[in-house]
Amino acid sequence: MLPYRAVGVDSALESLARRDRVVTLAALAALVALAWIYLARLGREMASMAAVGLARMEMWGPGDAALATVMWAVMMVAMMLPAAAPMVVMFATINRKRSAAGGVPPINTGLFTLAYLLVWGGASALAALAQWALQTVALLSPGALTVAPVMGGALLVAAGVYQLTPLKYACLARCQSPIGFLFTEWREGSRGAFVMGLRHGLFCLGCCWALMALLFVGGIMNLVWVAAITVFVLVEKVVPAGRLVSWASGAALIVWGAWVLLVGA
Repeated sequence: MLPYRAVGVDSALESLARRDRVVTLAALAALVALAWIYLARLGREMASMAAVGLARMEMWGPGDAALATVMWAVMMVAMMLPAAAPMVVMFATINRKRSAAGGVPPINTGLFTLAYLLVWGGASALAALAQWALQTVALLSPGALTVAPVMGGALLVAAGVYQLTPLKYACLARCQSPIGFLFTEWREGSRGAFVMGLRHGLFCLGCCWALMALLFVGGIMNLVWVAAITVFVLVEKVVPAGRLVSWASGAALIVWGAWVLLVGA
């Protein structure tokens, strides 16, 4: 009878793990969808303002910086959660199985995700401050929200160079292997889930910050550009040849940036 009982227990455990995966994916998809809806609506409003000549540069205050931080944070949810989904789903699965095997309560997957998003929230605040600074010195166009060609070329070259660095690959390697990350970083309890989420967020930030800076090149609210970076980040993290993708993209960005600098000079 024991083999049959073991099969039944394993089947029930797998059923719970499958349910957790479905619930986790549904929650992540809902967050991403809401973020994109917000960005699409904001993009239409800004396009309408530009069409009637209302887009202009004005001195910002703390309230404007706070609103910009919210905008950047929502954008990071839209752009980074799809790439983080494999890690979050794997966390939920391992969490369920460890809980069943050890007889301890499962850790809240939401804490792991929240900590991950808090890292990108901090990055959003820095991006908003950069936007504020660029606007203050009139280096950001009021309609397209892009930097001048010379600065854009420099950002492209800098992002391309970073794509080729060992630090980029070290961070990418930690993001590409959910099992490897969780196996080496696992911590018990709610505090452990939060710390793991923070650490994953930091590795992810180290992997993608230069790519996020390119939003100043293509347009902060250019949703086609935003979507293109989102897809690239996802591909870079999930395909087996992620390092080759980084190298190829790095070389392409350097060439592109050099061309922009020559044309804009």
